[in-house]
Amino acid sequence: MDKIISLDENVLQALEFFIKNPPPVFNINDYNLPFVVGSGNAYNTGLILFSENSAIFADESNFKKLLPAFSDAIKNKLITNAIIISASGGKDSVWEIEIAKKYNLHTTLLTTKANSDAAKIADKTYVFKSIDEPYTYNVSTYMGMILSATKENPVEILEFIKNIKLPDKFDDYKAYSFVLPDKYLNICPMLDIKKSELFGPNLSLRAFSQGHARHAKFVIRSKNELVISLSHKNEYFGDPESRWDLLSIPENFDFAAVMAITYYIVGKIQISKTQYYKENIKNYVNDYGPKAYGLDKPFDLIVPGTSK
Repeated sequence: MDKIISLDENVLQALEFFIKNPPPVFNINDYNLPFVVGSGNAYNTGLILFSENSAIFADESNFKKLLPAFSDAIKNKLITNAIIISASGGKDSVWEIEIAKKYNLHTTLLTTKANSDAAKIADKTYVFKSIDEPYTYNVSTYMGMILSATKENPVEILEFIKNIKLPDKFDDYKAYSFVLPDKYLNICPMLDIKKSELFGPNLSLRAFSQGHARHAKFVIRSKNELVISLSHKNEYFGDPESRWDLLSIPENFDFAAVMAITYYIVGKIQISKTQYYKENIKNYVNDYGPKAYGLDKPFDLIVPGTSK
């Protein structure tokens, strides 16, 4: 357990790394109506990268069905590319590239592993350097990809985060919710995944865009739930005595900054509670985690980075 850092520490380390190691530039505009495919937060990273561009999004559950559904568009060259996002360049990304090639799509892989099985068969590969991270965290892996598109300044993000002051009795809340500006809708499912990874059924951690929050997400108010709002004053959601508004978000911040800020706060929640993740992750990576993929070899508890 001593080897496993908390999520907030991981965020700080990732930002410090990107200050010295800027990611390669990935030009979204080079791709017109591609399939963008990923699993978990790789899928959400794809949603972020192409949030203002035309694309068809898919994951491991529906990619096989979507390809034949768009077969006419592929034959007529309206769709010519598939972008596969995978931190490891393994697992589902390999067959996703293989099946895309069967449909004569040009395949581009975004990964941190230059020598992965997926990188060996992709038509083009962008390799993003990363740092050593606990299994599932994937902070530097996906943040590097996002920074490559948004071109935000990690120095400014790091300075802002280091000046965040948690509200009084932050550790005492039994539930936490984020309300983000509508632009950052696709950060919300990333936070939901972190909830599952770090807390499972043991703690309520919710995230909504402002637009979604209005749709009866806060019918039930509780003083035990801290509602955290970014870039706007929260006048409606949660108990009035249990609201924290981070109003000072700089205007030039974008998706990478919001990811870093929210992940950092989730890390502070993590260290204030029972260490559910640390108590369970070793058994997961050695037993039922890989078995669910039909694998006998354990996953890495600390996933090696590619910083060298």
